[in-house]
Amino acid sequence: MMKILAIESSCDETAAAVVEDGRTVLSSVIASQVEEHRLYGGVVPEIASRRHAEAIVPVVTEALAQAELTLADIDALAVTYAPGLIGALLVGVNFAKGLSLSAGLPLVPVHHLRSHIASNYISNPELKPPFLCLVVSGGHSHIVMAEDYTKMTIIGRTRDDAAGEAFDKAARTMGMPYPGGIELDKVAEDGDPHAFKLPRPIVHGAPYDFSFSGLKTAVLNLLHNAAQKGEELNKADVCASFRYAVVDCLVTNFVKAAQDLGVTKLVIAGGVSANSLLRRTLAAACEQRGWELYMPEKALCGDNAAMVGAQGYYEFISGRRADSDLNAYATMSIEEG
Repeated sequence: MMKILAIESSCDETAAAVVEDGRTVLSSVIASQVEEHRLYGGVVPEIASRRHAEAIVPVVTEALAQAELTLADIDALAVTYAPGLIGALLVGVNFAKGLSLSAGLPLVPVHHLRSHIASNYISNPELKPPFLCLVVSGGHSHIVMAEDYTKMTIIGRTRDDAAGEAFDKAARTMGMPYPGGIELDKVAEDGDPHAFKLPRPIVHGAPYDFSFSGLKTAVLNLLHNAAQKGEELNKADVCASFRYAVVDCLVTNFVKAAQDLGVTKLVIAGGVSANSLLRRTLAAACEQRGWELYMPEKALCGDNAAMVGAQGYYEFISGRRADSDLNAYATMSIEEG
């Protein structure tokens, strides 16, 4: 039984977890900064870094305590080192390097998006690669072929905004609190998805790529034009129409990629994988075609360290190690990770 202590600090959650053999979570602790960043309508990188520095020791201590273990029981450390907010990542990376040195534990660098995919190994212990995964979050929208636990190939990606970013910006324009995508999803449940016609941007010559910038601009223009005319639009209808358009783009390209590649095992991951319409639409599409669909439980869709521990296990057994010169990176392809 291999126990990995994992650390995550890529954005606005300081998290630590102990995971056994990549599938069993012994503890998971998250210190969220959402309430503080809500005051500013989004994450303030400088504040995020400072809060990570304050929280990381108590969070790691609590993760060990909840697992009823000491560092002597731990076999390796895993830490998110890319991509993310550089100042935030550096807190976790430098803490992990110091802990690795002092405790004499091997250090495993883990890519943030690979971790999101690995959240499915916790929720679905029977899941094994190969499979096709739709990774959708605030900063990323990818279709990834997971050939193995550590071998990933990008099949499609967004050319501009990520789906989560588009959700958050539309929500903010409608006066919803940060993080807006979650609130927009709730409000959309009571709206008519066909109330407003919104575009479905396509990327010519790249049928699996996404483009959400024009779609986001279309809904912002809809809202601004109505405000200038003094008209009040039905917020639930706007949310439902926008959500339907974004999900339609995601599902259409994902299903097309699966059909073209002959893949029948599909996976979703990332913060936007908690979106209720995305989950329902994909479930229906897969059921209709007789495909398998795996989704992380909603509690694991957002940033957490359990997923880092899950992926860290597979990176470790593949021979991945880091030493004291490990650095953090704001951007890095999942293929390099």
